[in-house]
Amino acid sequence: MLGNAAIAQGAYEAGVKVSAAYPGTPSTEISECIAKYPEVYAEWSPNEKVAMEVAIGASIAGARAMASMKLVGVNVASDPLYSISYAGVNGGLVLVAADDPGIYSSQNEQDTRMVARAAMVPVLEPSDSEEARIFTKLAFTYSETYDTPIIVRTTTRLSHSQGVVHPEERVEVPDKPYVRNIEKNVLMPANARKRHIIVEQRLKQMAEDACHFDINRTEFRDRKIGVITSGIPYQYVREALPDASVLKLGLVHPLPRKLIEEFAQQVETLYVVEELEPVMEEQIRAWGIPVVGKEIFTVQGEYSANMLRKAILHEEVKTDTPAKAPGRPPILCPGCPHRSVFSVLKKLKLHGAGDIGCYTLGAVAPLEILDFNVCMGASISTLHGMEKAKGKDYVKNWVALIGDSTFLHTGVNSLMNMVYNQATGTVIILDNSTTGMTGHQDHAATGKTLQGDPTYAINIYYLCKAMGIEHVYEIDAFDIVGLEKLLKEETQRDALSVIITKSPCALLKEFVPKGKCIIHEDACKKCGQCLTPGCPAMIKQENGIPKIDPAMCSGCELCAKRCKFHAIELIPREKEARHDADYQYYDRRCRRTGHPADQPRAGKDRTDWRL
Repeated sequence: MLGNAAIAQGAYEAGVKVSAAYPGTPSTEISECIAKYPEVYAEWSPNEKVAMEVAIGASIAGARAMASMKLVGVNVASDPLYSISYAGVNGGLVLVAADDPGIYSSQNEQDTRMVARAAMVPVLEPSDSEEARIFTKLAFTYSETYDTPIIVRTTTRLSHSQGVVHPEERVEVPDKPYVRNIEKNVLMPANARKRHIIVEQRLKQMAEDACHFDINRTEFRDRKIGVITSGIPYQYVREALPDASVLKLGLVHPLPRKLIEEFAQQVETLYVVEELEPVMEEQIRAWGIPVVGKEIFTVQGEYSANMLRKAILHEEVKTDTPAKAPGRPPILCPGCPHRSVFSVLKKLKLHGAGDIGCYTLGAVAPLEILDFNVCMGASISTLHGMEKAKGKDYVKNWVALIGDSTFLHTGVNSLMNMVYNQATGTVIILDNSTTGMTGHQDHAATGKTLQGDPTYAINIYYLCKAMGIEHVYEIDAFDIVGLEKLLKEETQRDALSVIITKSPCALLKEFVPKGKCIIHEDACKKCGQCLTPGCPAMIKQENGIPKIDPAMCSGCELCAKRCKFHAIELIPREKEARHDADYQYYDRRCRRTGHPADQPRAGKDRTDWRL
């Protein structure tokens, strides 16, 4: 199983009744997998804070519940997380946090163990798919035993790697009875002070008990080298140092001090191998135990077996020179509606306050529209801050860019703030009917639940109007003439305006291409305007004339609309099959006559083969 699928399996086996999440790589598949179990209620929440609160509510009612999110989502959920740590649980409560060493799909490289330590929440860290299943089940048991939420920490490498798993039957755990307890569950200051004492006692007790937990195990071999490690780095240690003694920790917060001290006394040189921050290392050093850690290891990125061989054994590992393959920077897909919007913004030389999503790729060449991005929902707030700092005339050359899912995540509050504080500026909501970058998950405005059931779809236009915004517009993302006119008007308006550009993501299952675009080479003037938006379905040939790959073209017509010479034509879908067959006939005829197939003859012949 994929690590994420194994986590879902473990939650299912543990008798979980409620699962809530917001999609975010590398955690997304957990919810997609758990939604397949009819015994579990699973939902996409608007954001991670709400997901955490949904799980907390289910726990308070007595059921086992789970929330899943990526590393930066933990920040969004930290408000309820810190508080429920004080209150404790009723039914087992687990937060799955997926960190991203190496920053493969995130805007930073934070270590959730640091958050857990501040929030005083225990953390389990599995090292393979089978442990992911087992540790998730154990997390619910620990949660109820110690009256605490538990974090199961995974990483991109574990989440997206496959390993052998031994599934077990689901255990239907009876709901715990709800008992009204104001002193425990209502965190007003007088109660919270008392609960803080209990939380400290809880962690101390768990650290003592953890010395006997099966998930913390000692593996003695050659005692010249001893390694304390956890999670995926354990796999690298076993590969690079097969003869070393290892203390493998499954519980990484709180640390089992007595177990660590006993292990340290029985090895000559002790290393702590952990990715990202020196969380375990700093605690062990604070106990007066000499260890080797970040002075020879990095705090950045993922580790590897070769890195450990070099750092510990001083072995230079010989590897083949990588092939000099051409760079493949991330780029918007063919037919992406964001490309159309960005091409207009680029023409008008507008700056973009960016956000998190596919549209973040608007920062790179050839579009280069986004000037910065911070976090989910921040595009609107940062534009507001710029206007308040520099004045309304300053932001007339700026727009805030945010997607439909991200707008519902945290953009609504930001827009509300602009209304409340009398801001000006232009906000563009790029509505492509999905949560695109994480793999096309539904959200509150798509009309489908996580299980695919039909539901009420939030109308973003009326939501904006309900805030009291007078100037709200919907427009087809590929109406570049209308969009240009609208932007010229709204960016200069001394009032707040919202433009909702609507066109579905070209990769959605429901998306039906209008057809394929073709280039009439005899009409092409080689101006390059069709190439400016950077559609990957188009290339520039040696003769300077663009060429469209029919396998990639989605028929969005952006290139055709930018061509002033009408050299690009859309072949509608209903004519496409016939066109392809006729083209193959024409190609065969060209080979017989010696006429180059990639240079159709002008006039009647071209019309004959095309129609």
